[in-house]
Amino acid sequence: MAANGRNAATIGQHGDGVDALLAELVAFRLGGTGARGEGAGLYDDGRDEARSAAGSVEQLELDGLTVPRIVNEFWTARQRQGHSLHELSYRACFKAELPRFFIERLTARGDVVLDPFLGRGTTLLEAALRGRRPWGNDANPLSEVLCAPRLAPPDPAAVEVRLRDLDLADPGPDADEPDLAPFFAPGTLGALRALRRRFAAPDLDDVDRWLRMVATNRLTGHSPGFFSGRTMPPNQAVSAAAQRRLNERLDLVPPERDVRAILRKKGRSLMRDLDDRDRSHLREAAGGARLACGDARSMRAFPAASVALVVTSPPFLDVVDYAADNWLRCWFNGIDAEAVSARLSTPRGLDAWLEVMGAVLGELRRVLRPGGWVAFEVGEVRGGRLLLEEPLLPVAAAAGLEPVAVVVNAQRFTKTAHCWGVANGAKGTNTNRVLLLRRPGGRA
Repeated sequence: MAANGRNAATIGQHGDGVDALLAELVAFRLGGTGARGEGAGLYDDGRDEARSAAGSVEQLELDGLTVPRIVNEFWTARQRQGHSLHELSYRACFKAELPRFFIERLTARGDVVLDPFLGRGTTLLEAALRGRRPWGNDANPLSEVLCAPRLAPPDPAAVEVRLRDLDLADPGPDADEPDLAPFFAPGTLGALRALRRRFAAPDLDDVDRWLRMVATNRLTGHSPGFFSGRTMPPNQAVSAAAQRRLNERLDLVPPERDVRAILRKKGRSLMRDLDDRDRSHLREAAGGARLACGDARSMRAFPAASVALVVTSPPFLDVVDYAADNWLRCWFNGIDAEAVSARLSTPRGLDAWLEVMGAVLGELRRVLRPGGWVAFEVGEVRGGRLLLEEPLLPVAAAAGLEPVAVVVNAQRFTKTAHCWGVANGAKGTNTNRVLLLRRPGGRA
């Protein structure tokens, strides 16, 4: 790595508008007028005294590449600054401000925005709310369950009618039902069995798909807003044995929950920000939306040279086991969690992770149009000792993508929740570290 620079003059000579973008990133002030796209200034946190100073630039020199690493505060650290439709509990998801920041700057209305590691669908929903065409892929079919209904929210009145008419009588357990007693009271579990059986029917309408998404998100958590008794951490399901130990240690008994009331309250909360403009954008985006389930290294559902922007966060190196975290959600949706786990690529060694990411980046080059962009959020792992953008830079270049910058959003807190016993700024993911890449050709 080379010496530090502190101003936009060190960012290089790209041309085609790229240098202007980099200069904007360095000079950006949170809450200022730097955002060029529609929606600039939305979700401003109102903290005039806490605005960040201009960013800093450090030149990275790796394997013959010289790339600026720009550190700044690009979006607020405050919670719930995005649209209410984003408010689903899910492990290791980024905030809506991250995709919005790049969507506003690097795309226009009608452009395709892709996330090859879809997760709960943050990138796609943000793209749709801004009049872009949302495309997504994930190896876990659970992602479509969580994402698709929020791209096309049903009429609230129709949801209320369906809630009143739901038959929640316990149909009894299936032969292969896992041990769920540590999580749910008997009456609550019976109602969940009824919902599970209903949602297993083919050709669900948009109201049932919406209710299935809401129910999937309310299975376990730490408050009365979830169907379970107290579980920790709130955004994943521990094993039944671990939950039983927690119950015994804290003398907890899962309470009966009003399943219908919880569905109603959470559904209304998700829709609370929806206005006519949002619904218009979502309807406009719905016709061009595409969701696929498969390996991000071979996304044949998406044609070549069709995507304007990719915003994604891949599975981090030896950090998160997504299949284990979501086993209960998989059960509720009739998804084979073990089969999903076999498909997911979560390499435990750096070399293996880089090999997988290299293949993914090569596939992204195929689907990107000339001049198209990739915002690849990689974070830091192993207590901040390994900054994944550094070994990934030459891999991206070898895949045929031009490394433009590393964009680091400096946060005032660690993204790891207090329930993990991690002090702020000590461990976990303390920054958003985004590798900004571009397919050569076209105009910026």
